[in-house]
Amino acid sequence: MRFLNRRLLGAAAAALSLSLLGACSMFSSKDARFEPAPLADYDAGVATQVRWSVSVGKGSGFGFIPAVVSGRAYAATPSGQLSQVDLETGRILWSKSVAKTLSAGVGADASVVAVASQDGSVLAFDSAGNELWTAQASSEVNVPPAVGAGIVVVRSSDYRIQAFNARNGELIWSLQRPGPALALKTNIKMEIIDDLVVAGLPNGRLMLIEASTGAVQWEGVVSQSRGATDLERINDVVGAPLAVGPLLCGSSYQGRIVCFDLAQGGVSLWQQDYSTTTGITTDGQFVFGSNQRDVVTAFGLGDGAVIWSQDGLLNRKLSGPAVVNDQVAVGDYQGYVHFLSRSTGRLQGRVNIGSGAIVSPLVSTAYGVLAQSGNGNLVLVGVN
Repeated sequence: MRFLNRRLLGAAAAALSLSLLGACSMFSSKDARFEPAPLADYDAGVATQVRWSVSVGKGSGFGFIPAVVSGRAYAATPSGQLSQVDLETGRILWSKSVAKTLSAGVGADASVVAVASQDGSVLAFDSAGNELWTAQASSEVNVPPAVGAGIVVVRSSDYRIQAFNARNGELIWSLQRPGPALALKTNIKMEIIDDLVVAGLPNGRLMLIEASTGAVQWEGVVSQSRGATDLERINDVVGAPLAVGPLLCGSSYQGRIVCFDLAQGGVSLWQQDYSTTTGITTDGQFVFGSNQRDVVTAFGLGDGAVIWSQDGLLNRKLSGPAVVNDQVAVGDYQGYVHFLSRSTGRLQGRVNIGSGAIVSPLVSTAYGVLAQSGNGNLVLVGVN
């Protein structure tokens, strides 16, 4: 228990330290290098508009990522609200208070929707919003549940990954790896792909876990810790893992972007030294990400070559990126969504979705980019 408490306190201290450092560096006039870049003029290359905006509760934060399934968007907020929204029209199909305070959400497939509350409870509902079951994780969950292959998977703050039966909430398996004293509090996401759970860990590793048994099928090193202090050694795998054909790519804080070739036994196909707190995305040709200073970069998916870099959004605390049409979209701390050309990185469009920072990663959909704002709104931005 003493070790567990140290981890939990350490994680909180790290998150607080990093957030305070970020706030000081962004808004202090003592060092202009860390001032947010002003909104630059640009030649419009696309037309953008807010297609709809609806309130889905109060607040936002790390761990709250909208899920899109079969034309429906699911969103949760720290205030305990869970909502289903028609993706095309923005009409709220149902919304309900499911807990006093939520810590992460949403995970969903065609049958099950899952969120987590601050006391470590995992709550599952059917697609109509009816409660299915509640289960207890080993500790607080700050990573959205992953749902699929008949299971609901969570990763708790003691670095334990647990799978529950999607029908009744019965614990199926539990897996734990040793973790560092401190962990980054940011947006992290697990995926279920081809009956495998794909999970990144605070020790710089990516894992493939058999969904039905919890057996580890493969582990790959994205980055290794360096430095003399606990803060310097943080090298969490962040964002969502990317799977494209035989390639599996991951990114880490104070580490690297790495693409592994699973067809060749999981060898590293390429790697680039890179530090990100928001993760990466891909269009099947390029890998896109923004670093700690919010410089957006495109890498070749096959070889890691730098295609372009865009520093016009420097220090604007960008969200995780999303690809829509020929654009890469990122949100920022003032509620703006910026659109960059996928091929050149040139700024081509911008729209403000309302008050509050966009902390959650943007989500690409068939109708545009889905964003969850800091004031608890779910917003669809169209781009033509």
